[in-house]
Amino acid sequence: MGAVAYAPKVVTIWEGFKEYFRRHDFEFDYILYSNYERQVEAQFDGSIALAWNSPLAWVRAERMARARGKQVTALAMRDSDCDLSSVLVARAAPLVTLEQLKGKTIGFGAIDSPQAHLIPLDLLRQHGMLAGRDYTARRFDVLGGKHGDHIGGERDAALALMAGEIDAAWMIDSNHMAFSREGVLPAGATAILARTAPFDHCNFTVSPGAPTEKIARFGELLLAMSWDDPDVRPLLELEGLKTWLPGRVSGYDALVRAVDDERFYDAEGKILAADYRY
Repeated sequence: MGAVAYAPKVVTIWEGFKEYFRRHDFEFDYILYSNYERQVEAQFDGSIALAWNSPLAWVRAERMARARGKQVTALAMRDSDCDLSSVLVARAAPLVTLEQLKGKTIGFGAIDSPQAHLIPLDLLRQHGMLAGRDYTARRFDVLGGKHGDHIGGERDAALALMAGEIDAAWMIDSNHMAFSREGVLPAGATAILARTAPFDHCNFTVSPGAPTEKIARFGELLLAMSWDDPDVRPLLELEGLKTWLPGRVSGYDALVRAVDDERFYDAEGKILAADYRY
């Protein structure tokens, strides 16, 4: 399996899961990649049978597979990957509507962040607002290639908002709450101007040609992980879930549309974004 090393805890999580699978007589190992682009490419050279992919990595893997006459499938995802939303946050006054942001500066997370850049751009586009025409977009690029898993860009945008450097900032709803708890966004100092429609996040993407029986057994054991298991619970907490769910792909429509509108990948999964560094 492939996973992206966006934080030190990734090693702890997958070493723990490796032992879990071993206790159930299933030999399993993982490879860590520095970025999702390399990980997705590895799904097509036989290096890995399975990838723990970001939603953007799923979009690329699906396009690369289709261009080759092959197929990838979403095996499983976390309960915390389903029906998420991002929010556009401004200082509590005087901004209260999206229309008031015309001519203003809006902060975004990293260029490859689905939740803090691509999907928010899509929402603004759906409201007739285009970057460079109706507002100035300021990205906070942190650790390109991690697809926003490293939330430093969202935190930097929140800090810039409170410093008065930008007029509003996009972030996933859970980070908005976390930044409020941390005091990055002081209580009562901000207001939500917009919220995206629900979208889904990560999934286990099965590589073309992966061994069917082994993938099925992996999925069976994964879905059997229990929050009540004292050995497993700390790992689930680190990975940010309570239970694994069967994978679905119905929650990626806004991201697919944004990838096309912003010309991030082409129809074959080739990277088009000229200023993307990973």
